[in-house]
Amino acid sequence: MATPEGLLYSKTHEWVRVVDDVAEIGITDHAQAELGDVVYLDLPEVGRALAYDEIFGAVESVKAVSDLYSPLSGEVIEVNAEATSATDLVNSDPYGQGWMVRLKMTQPDELQQLLDAEQYGAFAAESAH
Repeated sequence: MATPEGLLYSKTHEWVRVVDDVAEIGITDHAQAELGDVVYLDLPEVGRALAYDEIFGAVESVKAVSDLYSPLSGEVIEVNAEATSATDLVNSDPYGQGWMVRLKMTQPDELQQLLDAEQYGAFAAESAH
């Protein structure tokens, strides 16, 4: 399971890449592996305000439908249209082309509640049992 350094992770299996005040969010390699082949993404509209831990969409796979939880508060400034039409990107490149939304953060202090790669790796391994 890939857990890149330099990203932050939530216990609901989303990852966050922060550049200035923008957070790029997707689901982790662990999450996509558990879900199996992703067939549909339901993502929010640009302009939607999200609160920490709010459901912002869903990922549907051949196995299950799973809610997506916002790891941070902010405004959706971009949605990955490419991933909604080519959902296999979520499986093949979860930390790259498979990103889902970009948020302009409104509560950057919430980043302190997220896990680093080592903490998330331990959490994911524990939750897999």
